[in-house]
Amino acid sequence: MGKNEVFIHPTATVQPKARLDVGVWIGPYSFIGRNVIVKKNTRLDGNVYINGWTEIGEGNHIFPFCSIGTEPQDLTYKGEKTLVKIGDRNVFREFITVHRGTVKGRKETVVGNDSYFMAYSHIAHDCIVGNETVFTHGSTLGGHVTVDDYATVGAFSGIHQFCRIGKHGFIGGYSVITQDVLSFSRVAGGRPTLLYGLNAIGLRRKKFSRERLRDLKEMFKIIFYSNLNTSQALDKIKEQFQPGEDRDEIINFIQSSKRGIIKKAAEKWDSELG
Repeated sequence: MGKNEVFIHPTATVQPKARLDVGVWIGPYSFIGRNVIVKKNTRLDGNVYINGWTEIGEGNHIFPFCSIGTEPQDLTYKGEKTLVKIGDRNVFREFITVHRGTVKGRKETVVGNDSYFMAYSHIAHDCIVGNETVFTHGSTLGGHVTVDDYATVGAFSGIHQFCRIGKHGFIGGYSVITQDVLSFSRVAGGRPTLLYGLNAIGLRRKKFSRERLRDLKEMFKIIFYSNLNTSQALDKIKEQFQPGEDRDEIINFIQSSKRGIIKKAAEKWDSELG
């Protein structure tokens, strides 16, 4: 197969109005619906099902038995035109499900670029997933969830509807998330889900400097490990730290949170902060 050709296995079904760009590879027994767009160099392995108003970006790899673009699991959905939009260079391992949006929500489900979704993960209607995220086995998003860039969702964790996972947030396996996960934080467990301080290992892997880590640790101590309420803690952070990317991310995230952030700390939280 040349780089300017499209490969469609003889057993695959591609409806006539579907649009396949150059370099697309469609494996055996896959199904591509009439309103689907698949862009350059994306590979769909065998038994992949893509339907509805769905756009798949460039250079994605979709493994067997994934289902993308089907109707949302919402009892009020009545067949309206809603969308799935997926960016570039994502990996969807086996048995992933991604559902379209709803008219009462965002009308679309959106996935960014360069993310890795391990087997059995689920992205529900009206979710927004950012760039360079990692979903480990069985990660499940309820409807209307937002997962910001560089976040990690642990195996078999469930995220309640309308929650938000902040940038560089880390959720441990088997967690139950019913409130927002603050950017840069590490949480785990279920009922209650506990805070385990800064996601220091993940941030080091992203080449955060010692100075950035030091400032983030201090901000976390003010928010979570002082006797200040949230408003007082934010005021102190504004006084103590100059405006900047990390400071502003934390302040804006907390101020815009609709469900509140996870604040209950594990017993070893202070030692985890270092």
